[in-house]
Amino acid sequence: MKNNPPQPRPSARATLDQKNRPKNLNLLTISLPINALVSILHRATGCVLFLMLPVILLLLQYALASAQHFETVLAILHAPVIKLMLIGLAWAFFHHFFAGIRHLAMDVHWMRTLMKARYTSKVVLVLGVIATLLLAIKLWM
Repeated sequence: MKNNPPQPRPSARATLDQKNRPKNLNLLTISLPINALVSILHRATGCVLFLMLPVILLLLQYALASAQHFETVLAILHAPVIKLMLIGLAWAFFHHFFAGIRHLAMDVHWMRTLMKARYTSKVVLVLGVIATLLLAIKLWM
């Protein structure tokens, strides 16, 4: 009997390369399920809200410094471009809020079926848009 040296096992990457799977690296052509879209938007809006927090706190600090500074902040916030940015930030807040409630409900197993998860994803998107539109109407009036 010969002593055969142990053969090296193929790596996982080598076995995947052997299968010749198609690769789609263009992220714009990938169609995500609505659940994934809501989840990704939840994370993205959380990042946006977190990054905007210092700006909002600086504006608040400046507005509370004096009556004159308060008037300056009001003038800044009444600019049409800033109002559009605030509407976008409001959408980020509302989407993050409603998606967070959805994720908490999923954590306690209220949505066990794929159909319910898809339905609540649509509800989150609709509620975010409706809440943003109501706030936008209030801002422009």
